[in-house]
Amino acid sequence: MPLVLTAAAAVLLCGGCSVTDSGSRDDAETASPSSKAASDARSAVQQAVAALREDSAGFHQKIELQGDGQVYRLTINGGFDFAADRGHLAVELPGGAIDHSEQVFAEDKIYLSDPQGSGEDSWGVIPRDKAQAHYLLRAPLNDPEHVLQQIAAMRKISREGEENVEGVRAVRYRGILDYRTVTLGMHPDVRSKMDQARDILGGDLPVFADAWVDGKGNLVQTRMSANMSGARVTVTTVLSDIGEPVRVKVPGAANTTPISEATGVLNG
Repeated sequence: MPLVLTAAAAVLLCGGCSVTDSGSRDDAETASPSSKAASDARSAVQQAVAALREDSAGFHQKIELQGDGQVYRLTINGGFDFAADRGHLAVELPGGAIDHSEQVFAEDKIYLSDPQGSGEDSWGVIPRDKAQAHYLLRAPLNDPEHVLQQIAAMRKISREGEENVEGVRAVRYRGILDYRTVTLGMHPDVRSKMDQARDILGGDLPVFADAWVDGKGNLVQTRMSANMSGARVTVTTVLSDIGEPVRVKVPGAANTTPISEATGVLNG
């Protein structure tokens, strides 16, 4: 696959790297909102994240990777009970050599469907705290909680007005992610490439974030994006059916095999 699928980190390791804004952003860091307005915006986002962590939601994520003149799109759909740390996700990459994967989150473990191609009812299992991210703006094994951690850490947040999200009126907040947040949970090898990219740029990588909060204080959508030297990554997450029960079927012990690592573009 093209270089963009290696997390857009490697593409930065070129002579004369350039940085491009996301295009739709009125630079939050160059604006000068009052300290109270900035504080209110930050509080609104953090409170929405905190509320969701005590609830459940449908989880619908679209990941777009652009580079070498091509666009790749992954989708992740399922439900997650953030309060109970349980959920089930299905990942699709149309046209990929491996085009489907599933993850089940339960009991501080992540179950990965058919990791070795050994059968429909075969699952690998890894401790949740051992999963790592191998691509820029990807969560370790697509963990929805990782998205909330990053959004809660947004900096230099500004209120950008109201928009409709899936038929719901919501306020859009816009900010940036610092380097620590961008590399949260990242595999050491990938982190090393990101460190080199950061050194070349002479500062944090240009990663922008948006959060949409409805009138009830619900976090209904998030977006993270990076556009660097022609490689672009955009991750959009829609949260729906907030408060609805999420049913999770945990694979039986007889069908699971312990694994130490899960790689591949479907696994984050």
